[in-house]
Amino acid sequence: MTQIRRNAWISLCIIAVSFVVLPRRAAAQNWSFDARIIALGNVAGSGNLAHDMIPQQRPYTVIPLPFGLVQVLKDFDIYNPDSIKFDPIRAVEYVSSPLHYIIGRNDDTQAQTLFVSDLRNATLSRDLSRYKGFVPAPDLLAEGLAKPLWGGTLKFHRTQSGSYQGVYIGAGPYLALTNHSTFDQQLLNVLSTGVNAANAVMPIANFDTGQAAVAAVVGYRARWGWSGVGPGVRADGVYLAANFNYLRGFAYSNDVLTINLNTDRTGLVSPASNIAVIHQDATKGNGYAIDVGVGTVVDRLELGVAANGLANHIDWTGVTETRFLLASVLSGNSNFLEGVTTPLANARVELPIDFVANATYNGYGWLGTIQAGHGFGGKSFRGGLEQRLGPFEVRGGIRYTFGMWNPSGGVGVDLTNKVSLDVALFSASTNIERRRQAAIAASIRINH
Repeated sequence: MTQIRRNAWISLCIIAVSFVVLPRRAAAQNWSFDARIIALGNVAGSGNLAHDMIPQQRPYTVIPLPFGLVQVLKDFDIYNPDSIKFDPIRAVEYVSSPLHYIIGRNDDTQAQTLFVSDLRNATLSRDLSRYKGFVPAPDLLAEGLAKPLWGGTLKFHRTQSGSYQGVYIGAGPYLALTNHSTFDQQLLNVLSTGVNAANAVMPIANFDTGQAAVAAVVGYRARWGWSGVGPGVRADGVYLAANFNYLRGFAYSNDVLTINLNTDRTGLVSPASNIAVIHQDATKGNGYAIDVGVGTVVDRLELGVAANGLANHIDWTGVTETRFLLASVLSGNSNFLEGVTTPLANARVELPIDFVANATYNGYGWLGTIQAGHGFGGKSFRGGLEQRLGPFEVRGGIRYTFGMWNPSGGVGVDLTNKVSLDVALFSASTNIERRRQAAIAASIRINH
């Protein structure tokens, strides 16, 4: 396989990313280590800088039990573009949710594997009914941002009530992805019914933009304690956090990939059907983003609101464009033709502003928590309840993200006074069909 072919098929893999990668934040459910939080609908307060300042009423350390790796590491050939078993869709499905065991994960993949393999090798069957059973969702959207930070706060102006102000200094990676894929409805009808469509134009289109940068962060932190409440008694007070992120970009990629499938009057695929890729990239960019969060604690109630990504942008310089073409998906020649690389004007990339509001009440033996937002993927909602019953904790939750509702539930068992086992059963849709599948998460909790 030539390097051109390898790069083009790596780009094609991004089609599968459109349903899973970076759903909202680095702590997305499919990568979460904490089975307790997953069972509660994945409401962790993440996304609000002020939440991280508030002392938690039940702090603990999580040790994940990654049973999903048994499925993910079973066959390395699906990740290798040079292997006849290479399956970019399955590979991304696995990588998008590697930690948790998904029931039925490998069911009904024969038609999918065959379709992808034949496209990859330019040996697509002219009779598309051969691939009956592989039916992707018609419209797939994924966008998100991972930006973990490492740093600390230099506090000053302390008071006996626990109030303080401080300067936060930190740094970390800044990784963003926006991806949108569409499958022509006529093609989906053929794949679901096995009945070919005559004289049809059935494109598969994928648009993706990825950015990688390093964030240098300077921020402000403040807490105002309620009058008469000492810092050692409780966490009551108002918390304010703000970050200015200076972004130094080192990798930008913008791709438009189109698989053009046309049929003749008999319903068979035309030899002119092809794959076209427009690839743009750059290695230097500068920008910034502002994050602000506020949290309030009154006895057992915590409330918070936040806005992330205010005025965010990265200006990329030295952008170039290269076009690739696989002239026919029927020819048996899977080498892409590479066009001339041309310079383009500078590109500014902006991300959606992410608004979030959260509320948590720690009752006596029970907990209720909700979180709502609007930003990446549109509207979102998460909520969960937890009830202690002796050495057990029973949990239930619900989440709405990217236009889908998914339930969750679980149980925690105290093994000792310090150690607990948490297990969660939740609904996952990390597949190109966007069908719900049951998944299991497990983790050990070390209670402090």
